[in-house]
Amino acid sequence: VQLQAFGGGLVQPGGSLKLSCAMSRFSLNYYNIGWFRQAPGKLREGVACIRVRSGELYYANSVKDRFTVSRDNAKKMMYVRMNSLSPEDTAVYYCASTSRAILTAVNLHTLHYDYWGQGTEVTVSS
Repeated sequence: VQLQAFGGGLVQPGGSLKLSCAMSRFSLNYYNIGWFRQAPGKLREGVACIRVRSGELYYANSVKDRFTVSRDNAKKMMYVRMNSLSPEDTAVYYCASTSRAILTAVNLHTLHYDYWGQGTEVTVSS
């Protein structure tokens, strides 16, 4: 398994949670690594990503200023810190990677990512 997301759980509205992604084959040859989510009955959507070589961060508008994506190259880990969670953030969260160059405009499009981990479920509910 190349990617494995974990750290999900039940959190109250307004709470915080930090998800982790173990990337067993991470290398600087990756172009992007990112977080995606799929809510019940909805399509999978991009949440945040990191342009590996430059370190640039990109966020979906729905999570900007609430979520923070980060990585630890030495540990081959990626994280997303999620604050001010609301029921609308309830979803299965996935981490993914690609070695293909992606235009900035489609950084968070699922079709451009080749490797996916099993998701971790996040439920925001009181």
